[in-house]
Amino acid sequence: MQTETLLKDIQSRTSGALTVGSVVSVLGDLLQAQDLYYGHGTDNSHDEAFALVFSVLELDFDRAEALWQQPVAPDQLDAIVALAGRRIEERLPLPYLTGEAWFAGIRFRIDKRALIPRSPIAELIMEQFQPWVASRNGPRVLDMCTGNGCIGIASALYMPGAQVDLVDVSTSALELARENIAIHGVESRVEIIHSDLFTNLAGRKYDLIVSNPPYVPASSMSDLPVEYRHEPEMALLADDRGMAVVHRILTDAAHYLNDNGVLIVEVGEIAEQVHEHYRQLPFIWLDFEHGGEGVFLLHKDDLMDM
Repeated sequence: MQTETLLKDIQSRTSGALTVGSVVSVLGDLLQAQDLYYGHGTDNSHDEAFALVFSVLELDFDRAEALWQQPVAPDQLDAIVALAGRRIEERLPLPYLTGEAWFAGIRFRIDKRALIPRSPIAELIMEQFQPWVASRNGPRVLDMCTGNGCIGIASALYMPGAQVDLVDVSTSALELARENIAIHGVESRVEIIHSDLFTNLAGRKYDLIVSNPPYVPASSMSDLPVEYRHEPEMALLADDRGMAVVHRILTDAAHYLNDNGVLIVEVGEIAEQVHEHYRQLPFIWLDFEHGGEGVFLLHKDDLMDM
């Protein structure tokens, strides 16, 4: 859909009454008619339109009702249409277009250097990982395969006494994570470590290791929606039917956990495969009130025989 056509459609369907609410409503209908995939912060066209309009206009998401009748100026509409046009034509995920993503109720900077945050682990963070993490006030936390740093930084913000290490093999992802550390002012408690998993972590011990590692099998990559193919492949794809990175984490994690420490890992679509392959491990598969699955928890003692 050309931007000129999109602009005319919005203008005609709002009958010239350009308000935040009318633009969101009409844009949602127009997006619904396109072959788009939603899964990077929204799950339908109208929520996507809401997020797009409020991001472009720099409006407070929490004040939506009060802002619904606010007028939209012609230049603002042009900016909305330009972004929506790219969303449709290029099938880019919206967070890559706006440069921001929300995770655990916190705004993070995001771009193509890292996956867009969407893990159900956010719910655990908002609950301070209770009842699983014994050291509530000052746990040592490792965010393995950190990407833009959202899991580790959010953990530091929800647990003010936590000391957090962010680890990734991608230097570009770590540059983005460093930007988010600065944005949230947690430089004194969050450290960046460039490492291929545990390679550069000698002598470090943690109360919690949490990870959303690559776990998509090669056989599934071609089936992913176009939107996912804009994300860095190295953060998605894993060898050995998606198991390669997970296996390395399970093999080494016990050596980096304090007594009573826990490991939490998201494995998504390969959850059943992981469970069957490691039948000797007493996985705790976590439930989420707000949706999501494929996240397991293991205690240090469970991993000692690995």
